[in-house]
Amino acid sequence: MKISEQEKQITDLERQLALRKRNSTNSSKPPSSDGLAGEQRPRGRKHKSQRKRGGQLGHPGHHRPLIPTAEVDVLKVLLPGKCEHCGRKLPQKPDQVTTAGEPRRHQVTEIPEIQPHTTEYQCPQVVCEHCQRTTQAPLPEEVRGNFGPHLTALIAYWTVVCRVPRRLVEAMLADVWSLEMSLGSTQKAWEEVSQAVEQPCQQLQEQLPHEAVLNVDETGWRTNGDKRWIWVFVAKEFVFYAVASKRSAAVLVSLLGAVFRGILCNDRWRVYLKYHSGRMQLCWAHLKRNILGIADDTRSPSARQFCRDALAVVARLFRLWYRFRGDQQGRRRNLPPINRRQLLLKSIPLEKKLFALAEAHLDHANSEVQNLATALFVHCERLFTFLEEEGVEPTNNEAERALRTAVQWRKISFGNRSRGGEMATARLLTVAQTCKRQRRHVLGYLTEAVRCHRRQTAAPSLLPRRI
Repeated sequence: MKISEQEKQITDLERQLALRKRNSTNSSKPPSSDGLAGEQRPRGRKHKSQRKRGGQLGHPGHHRPLIPTAEVDVLKVLLPGKCEHCGRKLPQKPDQVTTAGEPRRHQVTEIPEIQPHTTEYQCPQVVCEHCQRTTQAPLPEEVRGNFGPHLTALIAYWTVVCRVPRRLVEAMLADVWSLEMSLGSTQKAWEEVSQAVEQPCQQLQEQLPHEAVLNVDETGWRTNGDKRWIWVFVAKEFVFYAVASKRSAAVLVSLLGAVFRGILCNDRWRVYLKYHSGRMQLCWAHLKRNILGIADDTRSPSARQFCRDALAVVARLFRLWYRFRGDQQGRRRNLPPINRRQLLLKSIPLEKKLFALAEAHLDHANSEVQNLATALFVHCERLFTFLEEEGVEPTNNEAERALRTAVQWRKISFGNRSRGGEMATARLLTVAQTCKRQRRHVLGYLTEAVRCHRRQTAAPSLLPRRI
């Protein structure tokens, strides 16, 4: 009796130790959780490369391209003082020398000394000659407040794109521009930009239910120490963020409607499976990390064999995917590219093998193997949607990359303090990531949005441009 209790205790301790060793490479934990408490994920190469550092022999060089001479601000022609062969003095005026071939061009780019540009608006009291009463002209809507649209947008740009804390924004304005601005003023500018982009963000939210493919993910957030969740939805041409108090299907219903008719790409979290009964793409990267986590922790030979067989299917499937996309992994093996029909035909045996592997391990003694096998057996078809549908990726990396920006901001700012701050965070992240995805100038868009907001006109739309 005592021995069985000790064996049970040892098993429990081994399980706890295995859980502590889990990190972002062998579980669904995010990379931001790889701290001092857990096992550090391996970094760098497993085997040290024999190549020297830097560019390799035959590597094409990269250099800053020269801009056209007609576009430079100042052109200086440098003439030699004397001939380096006979020592005779040479003319020092360009129109007096004879040249051969094209001149050597060298361009130096410098920024001018930055000084704030202040405009004073005077509104005198004008006396009417008829009634002798005074009238004063109103200030233009665009110049209300003490700071112009470009400076107001720049403060938001530094905060959301560069992830600069408010105190550092205040210091940068003072040190670089000699412009004293209080912390409250920077916050007020940030809030004004949030109000300026409210309508474009609302349009993107209304567009979400109509998208054919959406990648979605979520992570923790804080508001005054209270738990929140920041959600990200990545469409083909825009990214949408939302901060919610719940991590439930209610958030998906409020944003996507009771029924989403598109393809939902996700990390196999139960809320997505409960909400969406239609077409779905489950993340292969999460699946692979789950398999690696079991392989690292188990001592069972049969469980390890299950992991090896599953990983072999993953490797073969992605080799086909790289050949289809023409990525570097396929070119290294000198494999010819394949089209989508060939991709489908070659992947059928892999799909059958994975399904049979899952079916054979539904009653495995290891609970983790049993749970993973059950998930593969039930959702096997949802793992292979990317083979048939254009625009669907096999992993959820699009959403995870978009979420990483929010995580970095969270680690700097520690979240928000109010509901208004939550909405501002979501809106500005939405605008910044959408502009990058559409290759639009983020600062230019924010500046124009502030101008439109002050004129009380509609800001430029962020909706996909239909051709």
